[in-house]
Amino acid sequence: MKKIRLNVGGIDIGAKKVFTAIEGQPVVSHLTFTEDFYKLRDYLLGHKVESIAMEATGVYWVILYEILSEAGIDVWLVDGRQTKQVPGRKTDVKDCQWIQELHSHGLLNRCVVINGDIKELRSYLRIREDHINSAAKHVNQMQKSLTLMNIRLKEVLSQIHGASGMAIIEAILQGERDKYVLLNLCHSSIKKNKKDLVLKALNGKYSQEGLFALQQAYNGYQFFQSQISECDDKINVVINRIGSSGEGQPDQRRKPIRHHKPKVKNLGPNLLNIFNDRDATVISGITDYTWLQLLSETGSDLLRWPSEKHYTSWLGLSPGQNNSGKSRKRSRKKGNPKAGQIFRVAAQGLINSKDVAIGAFGRRLRGRKGPSVAIKAMARKLAVTYWRVMVKGIDYAEQGVKNYEDQIILNKIRTVNKLAKELNMQVTGFQSIE
Repeated sequence: MKKIRLNVGGIDIGAKKVFTAIEGQPVVSHLTFTEDFYKLRDYLLGHKVESIAMEATGVYWVILYEILSEAGIDVWLVDGRQTKQVPGRKTDVKDCQWIQELHSHGLLNRCVVINGDIKELRSYLRIREDHINSAAKHVNQMQKSLTLMNIRLKEVLSQIHGASGMAIIEAILQGERDKYVLLNLCHSSIKKNKKDLVLKALNGKYSQEGLFALQQAYNGYQFFQSQISECDDKINVVINRIGSSGEGQPDQRRKPIRHHKPKVKNLGPNLLNIFNDRDATVISGITDYTWLQLLSETGSDLLRWPSEKHYTSWLGLSPGQNNSGKSRKRSRKKGNPKAGQIFRVAAQGLINSKDVAIGAFGRRLRGRKGPSVAIKAMARKLAVTYWRVMVKGIDYAEQGVKNYEDQIILNKIRTVNKLAKELNMQVTGFQSIE
């Protein structure tokens, strides 16, 4: 094969050492300390290396990638699945040589790397998501502590970490035991509709170990709430810097965010500024918070994916191919787990919706192929629509379930008419469609 790149190298990255191969030179190794990375940079510049390829191994590549990029070297971060070794090539020295060989022949595809403000935003949002998951564990612990004392709040309230539930828990931890006093801390709608049930639920048997466990879980929950608030402050600074939304710009009425709403000023107007007034929240299931997560994972320039098929493939939402002859096996397409999961979560919230067409589509598919396939197919539809709105600027409008069901019937009528025409038969009972 003809080499299409000259003056290239390959790097195999490990936890303690990195191995570098340059054509015509012996393989060299460097430790993973910062000063050794600078020595590696000087070594590559000294041999006039113009492009280098390295595997995306954990987070070990991040600093080396930045150092080499700042030095003007074209760094290719590649998926480790592209450099799978043939038999007899599995050593660190041979790995880097193999990467260099593949890169010189143009057989590697580079990964998407987000830099600058978007990278900073992604870091804060991922930390925030970790804190949300940790806080959820403490909510479960609070529920368990209350159940051990037979205080059945979780069977009565929709969520014990809501305003009414937290008010009751705080009062209990402060020593209040009167169930009527605790009831008065609830929201008026709860007192109106669930008064008797709440009184029964609060008639528990308190214990020292149960109260201690409740206090520990409550303290942990409040700690992570404060951590989430600090992340929101950082996100607020970054998103206002990227979006450059003026102080006097009016905040339009936006789609409500039901869970984990970030305390970010002018979130909607900033996102609209970033995407040149192309609004992703017109798509069913996508709020400003969902949009913010997508911005942090895929960036603002979706033209890096030439088509919607490239985009959904990168997300891991397109069907995998595992065909050989007449054999057609189902295979899972691997992609970006974080970005793809955002669309999956949005699809999960829509599958039981009676108002949107994609919900009807998901339920129809779920009945035939199961929930996992339905959620993935719905997520792919959402991703395709998002790419089209952000790249092509199409005007998306939700048509509703009725329109979707009518379209299904029309498709069936067309199919019947086509079969009848092929069989030289005539269809009666409904109007033929040309």
